[in-house]
Amino acid sequence: MASAAQEPAAEGSGGEGPGGENPDGGVALASARGRWVLACAVLASGMAMLDGTVVNVALPTLGRELDASIGSLQWVVNAYMLTLSALLLLGGALGDRIGRRRTLVIGVVWFAAASALCGIAQDAGMLIAARALQGIGGALLTPGSLALVRTSFRSQDQARAVGAWSGLGGVAGAVGPFLGGWLIDGPGWRWIFLINVPLAALVLFAVRHVPESRAEGAADKPFDVTGACLAALFLAGISFSLIGASGDASKTAALLPGLGGLAAGAAFVVVEHRRRNPMLPLSLFRSRLFSAANVMTLCLYAAIGGLLFMLPVQLQTTLGYDALQAGTASLPITVLMLLLSAAAGDLSRRVGPTLPLVAGPLIAGAGALLMLRIEPGASYVTEVLPAVVVLGLGMSLFVAPLTATVLASVDAGRAGLASGVNNTAARVAQMLVVAALPLAVGLSGTAYADPHALNAAFGKAAAGCAGLFVLAAATAAVFIRPRPAAWHEDAGNTPRCRSHLGVSAPPLEPGKACAGDKGRVRPSSRVRRARKE
Repeated sequence: MASAAQEPAAEGSGGEGPGGENPDGGVALASARGRWVLACAVLASGMAMLDGTVVNVALPTLGRELDASIGSLQWVVNAYMLTLSALLLLGGALGDRIGRRRTLVIGVVWFAAASALCGIAQDAGMLIAARALQGIGGALLTPGSLALVRTSFRSQDQARAVGAWSGLGGVAGAVGPFLGGWLIDGPGWRWIFLINVPLAALVLFAVRHVPESRAEGAADKPFDVTGACLAALFLAGISFSLIGASGDASKTAALLPGLGGLAAGAAFVVVEHRRRNPMLPLSLFRSRLFSAANVMTLCLYAAIGGLLFMLPVQLQTTLGYDALQAGTASLPITVLMLLLSAAAGDLSRRVGPTLPLVAGPLIAGAGALLMLRIEPGASYVTEVLPAVVVLGLGMSLFVAPLTATVLASVDAGRAGLASGVNNTAARVAQMLVVAALPLAVGLSGTAYADPHALNAAFGKAAAGCAGLFVLAAATAAVFIRPRPAAWHEDAGNTPRCRSHLGVSAPPLEPGKACAGDKGRVRPSSRVRRARKE
């Protein structure tokens, strides 16, 4: 997506023409300036990705050194996801309005300052507060890095630039577990946050070579601050309720935040329905295809988030892995997605999305069930590796077709917004599953440090996540049934740049067809009918 929040209005860079487009005035990828722009975007996205990769691996160490309960560890993860999810769409809108380069700089400085606070945290409460601040910076970084690539390079280089950004971002995701595990076992857990400070300095050095761009007319659109605040209150209330219910909170203390969150959620729907320029246009969900794809996203990324939250803890507490071993244990998932996601996207264009969106979750569900064999004394080669490989194969099959389905379900002008909503849905799903899973599997207090209690809870979690994968497959079988022929005819909305940024959210895709995909085809009557459904 060109922006995680708004329609992709700018395709060029400084000196844009009408609509912010300037395909002939951009930077050449092969030039020195082009390499600086690409390096800036990759480093910026890599900062946020590295942090998301290693925090789950660090949870057992954080629990020991900060004397934290499972509820505190849940908030270490969810405080970041809360502010990121609530402000992600607003962050993209800010870039369109004040300039994508400027927004990225603000995000980098904010993220680095919050990371430094995380690194010097003296207790769990201070770490949680710093993580919430970090999420605000992440909401500016996440949509900003790809938007820079899409708006800085000349039209004939954009496809290759997005591909290079995607590939290098994937390398960063693969390096993350090694680096994070080494930092945790070596200099200490604080350095998984402090390392962001020198990385931010490199981004700020490189950003001097990046041209500014903004969307024409975006300054005239008011920010939906009310919607963002209500969304944050909804997510915070639900999280407080679920995490409190699994801890020592009384029934009243656990129930009241949940009721407040539900009230904020209802108010959010009313406000978004009435606003002229809402953060989340509810009209998107009139498309049955778009709604079904986002229901699938909630199920799939809740399952992925639950497994990736529990697996590193299980490997370290129950099997005795160190942080580096636990971090690299799931590396096959990232490698398989990097190698196979593009092929899965091609397959979905040939046969339609239904087959990969049914088969992929079922295969991933089989991988989740194989994790039931990860018990005390389990071998990595015979028990852990087969589970993560099967899970990775399933994810490789459904991630790209899912994004393609989301983009093909709306008009081309709203593809960037649709992709932003889908990306946000994935992060909300992961936040809610982290809040709910310990309660659902009976894990509370410091029981995560008890191998026997954790092993029993991990088995229940793996089975529950497998059920979510099956539910997603059933949703695809019933509701996602566009004809393959109609799928091919919609050349304008089928994403050509099959980028992959990590396993924590759907791929970030450009809102428009990539450079080189000239001659956009008007959607066929069958596609238009499918969208209206």
